[in-house]
Amino acid sequence: MATGAKRPKVDYGSEMNPLQNFVQWCNTVGLRLSHKVCVSKEGTVAEYGMLAKDNIEEGEVLFTIPRSAVLHQETTKVSAMLEKEKSSLESSSGWVPLLLTLLYEYTSSQSQWKPYLSLWANFKTLDHPMFWSKEERDGLLRGTGIPEAVETDLANIQREYTNVVLPFIRKHPDLWNPAGGLCHGLQFPRFTLDSLKMVCVRPIHKGEEVFNTYGQLANWQLLHMYGFTEPHQSNSNDTVDIPIINLYKVATQGVQSDLARQLVEEKWEMLLELMQEKATFVFGKQGCLTDTELHSVLKVLCMSEEEFSEFKDHEGWEEDEEKEISLAFSYEGLPGLNASWKWLIHEAARLTASSYGDWEEGGSAPEGLSSRQQRALQVRCGQRSILHRLMELTKS
Repeated sequence: MATGAKRPKVDYGSEMNPLQNFVQWCNTVGLRLSHKVCVSKEGTVAEYGMLAKDNIEEGEVLFTIPRSAVLHQETTKVSAMLEKEKSSLESSSGWVPLLLTLLYEYTSSQSQWKPYLSLWANFKTLDHPMFWSKEERDGLLRGTGIPEAVETDLANIQREYTNVVLPFIRKHPDLWNPAGGLCHGLQFPRFTLDSLKMVCVRPIHKGEEVFNTYGQLANWQLLHMYGFTEPHQSNSNDTVDIPIINLYKVATQGVQSDLARQLVEEKWEMLLELMQEKATFVFGKQGCLTDTELHSVLKVLCMSEEEFSEFKDHEGWEEDEEKEISLAFSYEGLPGLNASWKWLIHEAARLTASSYGDWEEGGSAPEGLSSRQQRALQVRCGQRSILHRLMELTKS
């Protein structure tokens, strides 16, 4: 029985730069790149990226990757070991096997994916907020929600590394170096039996950078998870969170009698049975995205003593129409809310805006700011612009 011709060995020589090596490797493994795009380090938002060389229509395939060239725990040289010990690698994130795969291949001089992984000589270029100092995070990103999200991430990463990853790699020091770093994988949107395809989901103009679809994410989420931001004026998915605790603080303002304060505290205790104390209400560029939850909280906080007593006796009320609630908490509907509801929203928004501190809030990043300051500025300006519009629509 005849065997297939062996693939000729390619010497990815040092005379070529990492990008040239990568492009040659793509050809070798059968990765097909559309003639309408190119990979470049110039004209991109961060490091290497893909640029449109011509206008691209929705539905066009940008590139196709054979499954054999996709790096994951089933294609790595240590796949058998990872499969054998998969029960010991279970974690809440589910990322451990893939991260171990990337760590092994990144540190192996014989890795099939070396030309791809060599695009990142080290990970010092990663500039997500989790790699900033705590002082810089807290200073530049105060009030945005990012510092708190990063602290949660770091705690989870440390726990999984200590309890799952470190014991495993210590058992296999010949394959993994306990001092090694972590890598980041990519996901692709369309699967077939033998390949993965990246498909254009909207028209792209010549000269534009092509981005993977990150979903409908606000700038604070983009910076937190991916390390970049969009101009806040053009990010239609930008949002700001108003903590529920701010509504509570506003509701207690000006309360003078002990009976009135006790009523507010009883309402607050009941609300905490329905949602967490760290819950937030999300406002986007068209209105409140958590309108049902906000509606319920405002309704309770603004009840009279008699209404609240009846509410407790009947264990709640019938749900209002979602469509009506959605309209009421859109920017078109907010001015029509009753005065007490608007006052609570207005003051909670004002309290949230004050949490950003006095850091420079110009409309655009002035010259002289570092890249971190510029990205922080986009997040803060975007959030504060939403809060200012919200306050304008709910002022008395």
